[in-house]
Amino acid sequence: MKLFVNGRKLTFDILENAFSKSDGVIWMHAASLGEFEQGLPIIEKLKHEFPSYKILVTFFSPSGYEVKKNTTAADVVTYLPIDTTQNVKRFVSSVNPKLVIFVKYEIWPNYLNELKTRQIPTVLVSAIFKKNQVYFKGYGGYLKKALAKFTHIFVQNESSLKLLESIKIKNTSIAGDTRLDRVSEILERDNSLSFMEKFKKERRCLVAGSTWPEDESILINYINHAPKNLKFVLAPHTINTDKILGLAGAINKKTAIFSKLNEETIGDFEVLIIDSIGMLTKIYSYADVAYVGGGFATGLHNTLEPAVFGVPVLIGPNYSGFKEAEDLVSLKGLLTITDQWSFDEQMKKLLDSQELLERTGEINSTYIAKNKGASVQIIDYVRKLL
Repeated sequence: MKLFVNGRKLTFDILENAFSKSDGVIWMHAASLGEFEQGLPIIEKLKHEFPSYKILVTFFSPSGYEVKKNTTAADVVTYLPIDTTQNVKRFVSSVNPKLVIFVKYEIWPNYLNELKTRQIPTVLVSAIFKKNQVYFKGYGGYLKKALAKFTHIFVQNESSLKLLESIKIKNTSIAGDTRLDRVSEILERDNSLSFMEKFKKERRCLVAGSTWPEDESILINYINHAPKNLKFVLAPHTINTDKILGLAGAINKKTAIFSKLNEETIGDFEVLIIDSIGMLTKIYSYADVAYVGGGFATGLHNTLEPAVFGVPVLIGPNYSGFKEAEDLVSLKGLLTITDQWSFDEQMKKLLDSQELLERTGEINSTYIAKNKGASVQIIDYVRKLL
């Protein structure tokens, strides 16, 4: 909360020094880190096609701003001032954007009203709607009017399109999820890690990412009773020292901690605990099976990052509202578990059948390949506006 409040005190000073009246500015707003990742493929294409424009990225949440405040993807990164009439007028006057892009769920009525009044094109991308949201209720008129202020809304699926049509919003089209473009680009980069080469050797490997205590209790019990020909990487969501030492202490196999590892001896260990951020995506490229945490706790983390490498992905039972997870569960590329027994059973089936292992992973990589392209469609539209 302190970051949320104090961070915003600097916003107007930053903006008023960053832009002149002659600057062409494209403003993208993301709630947090996940939405920023969705917007990033669009930012990259905008920078390539419109190099004379400056890119402003704003965040609502400290969890997004604090991680990405120094990103080179944008010219300026700030918090978004709270949606009051006074803040909005000052913000829009300071930035004077030529185009505004909001990502997924960001509906701020005063901002949208001011942008509409000033005839500044405003686009919502990667949006997804459910019929239980306030926009589709009898008492949702205020936010319904805010939605109608967008110049265009790009939704992820047909059900979202139909929901918007039901409230007479027709300036819409289906583009899909830009995150699929983002993860597709992962395959084009160098994902090699020397320590993973030495750790895994010729063995199979389970990589468990963004795990919470509910996930870890199942994983640790499995690890402690798992066959010796399997190696494990654990990358917990929380990486403070006490947490990492607690995890290591609960495992009865030879365990290394990343910050203390010796690459020359890493191959002798059976379990590797990652206590650093920024490398999980590359580590997934070494997985034979992946587990993505959060499905028992606060909300499922990113399943697309391991899925793009064509490996089976295990998740907890709570994945509703995550379209890609819902799709891939129905296709049987993501496999859900509800307890220790179901986790053990899924692992046994996968490890006992190389054919099943490969077929399940291929479902995931094929889904991503077939559904990418949202950012291209959005840029085609934006090109007409600029």
